[in-house]
Amino acid sequence: MTPPALRVIPGALELDAGWSWFCSHCAAAPSEKVSPLARMCRSCGMGLVLETRSEATPDCDDAFLVVDSRMTVQAMSWRAGELLNVIEEDVIDRPVAHVLTAPEAETHGPEDLITLLGAAIADSDRIHSLSVRPLGAFGVRVVARIAPCGPPRAALVVLGDRAPRQAFRIV
Repeated sequence: MTPPALRVIPGALELDAGWSWFCSHCAAAPSEKVSPLARMCRSCGMGLVLETRSEATPDCDDAFLVVDSRMTVQAMSWRAGELLNVIEEDVIDRPVAHVLTAPEAETHGPEDLITLLGAAIADSDRIHSLSVRPLGAFGVRVVARIAPCGPPRAALVVLGDRAPRQAFRIV
């Protein structure tokens, strides 16, 4: 009887993660191939179609933001507006720190959020999770999943927990 042969199996980092397209306003997935020249969402007509890691792709009921390399909010879902109690027009092109911050006053502040956003924008394809709170709201903690998206390269911030379909999970 011969012993079983050893074989190399790919590690988690070696697997090619899938990428998916979504609308930066309504989260709709395009029904056809996305053209680099025509990336306006055909579902809502208001958002730019972006690509992100498949496991980070928001659903239409998710609260999410898109943050650019200047750390300013460039897109926001209607659900994020409800959750953060802000109007889209008041948030676009404003620093992300004007809408999200660290959950505790004693923590390092928004630097951890800014660091993870910067990593997602710069070169990391990893997805990170972090507790944040809406600016001005105390006693509320929301889980933020941060993933790269683009083009152009930006960070996708999905607020809430995907497991049970809730608006957000209090930690």
